[in-house]
Amino acid sequence: MSKKNKHYTDEFKVQIVNLIKNGKPQIEVINEYNIARSTVYKWITDYNTTGSFKAKDNKSNEDKELDKLRKENQQLKMENDICPKG
Repeated sequence: MSKKNKHYTDEFKVQIVNLIKNGKPQIEVINEYNIARSTVYKWITDYNTTGSFKAKDNKSNEDKELDKLRKENQQLKMENDICPKG
């Protein structure tokens, strides 16, 4: 049996988070909707932290800074290739 990646809408994720927030036991939600426990935990954490399920919205400040520095480094490398000293 192959494992398929499931894609859920943000509306569905909010519905699941709200069910649990309103007192429905997490294990019941997991079993009823056949969702991995870790997936539900991540949705709850992300939604409570930023109100978003998008990965870019849920990055730590350090990860955001690292992304910024990587882009800046790439830009400087390209500029250096275009305008070499000499």
